[in-house]
Amino acid sequence: MAPLLRTLAGIILGGMGARLLALLGRFHSSPHDARKKTSRRLFTRNAALGAAGVVLAELGAGFVVFFWPNRTGAFGSEITVPADQVPAVGDPPFRNAAGKFFLIHSEDGLMALYTKCPHLGCSVPYLANADPPFQCPCHGSHYNYVGERVAGPAPRPMDYMALSTDAEGNVIVDTGAISQRGAYAPDQTMTY
Repeated sequence: MAPLLRTLAGIILGGMGARLLALLGRFHSSPHDARKKTSRRLFTRNAALGAAGVVLAELGAGFVVFFWPNRTGAFGSEITVPADQVPAVGDPPFRNAAGKFFLIHSEDGLMALYTKCPHLGCSVPYLANADPPFQCPCHGSHYNYVGERVAGPAPRPMDYMALSTDAEGNVIVDTGAISQRGAYAPDQTMTY
């Protein structure tokens, strides 16, 4: 429906723009040419230039709108996870959909795993009763509890995000600081 409306608006605005340019062309002429009528050639030229100008303006505006970043939601900033929602060691992870991460608590500490699969970018869900618990539904990459690749075409483990805590024990996840890794290491976690 939107392309049809956009096309109709372009046709209407193009015609109106051509008429406006034709009127402006009449005002531009000198006083001794006031009795002359506008020729077909001049009208056609003005109509074509007006329509082309409107189309180019729409394309330029569409280009800008298409490539303007959509900063909606919390992803890309720091997200605070309250202390009462931090999972215990080995418990199912806390999932934050807006921040696109799972907060896991292993024996080594806390880690925020990015939900994006390193293979082709699909969203990896947590499956509570599955072994391994993180399984990509798109191409079959499997990851264990700390995000290490167990099977599938993924080239590396799941990426992780930087963590910190505040005075009340809340965990602050920086979703703008995503790190890649070749393998799991305990120093990738934060003691909690």
